[in-house]
Amino acid sequence: MALVHGGQPDALILSHEPTRTHMRGLPGYDLPSLETLRDTALGLARVANPACQVVGISVNTQHMTQDEAESYLAEVEARMGLPAVDPFRQGADRLVDALAAI
Repeated sequence: MALVHGGQPDALILSHEPTRTHMRGLPGYDLPSLETLRDTALGLARVANPACQVVGISVNTQHMTQDEAESYLAEVEARMGLPAVDPFRQGADRLVDALAAI
């Protein structure tokens, strides 16, 4: 929170690992949906910069096959209306482009 408020970002890139079943170290706490993550992170970031926006999603697909990963990324992108990529598999160019466009 201190980094977000101190940095006053113009944009956020959400990070997600779809094969994780719970928050690290908190086995009884399910992961929030991407929509909840977006809304929470954006609300917190806008305390310091009301113009902040979410511009992309970085997804860790290491535990998925290539076909599963591509399908999942396409579904997330369609659902969220944002570029969704696994930077390890695909590179981060689309996220960089999204940041450059703001």
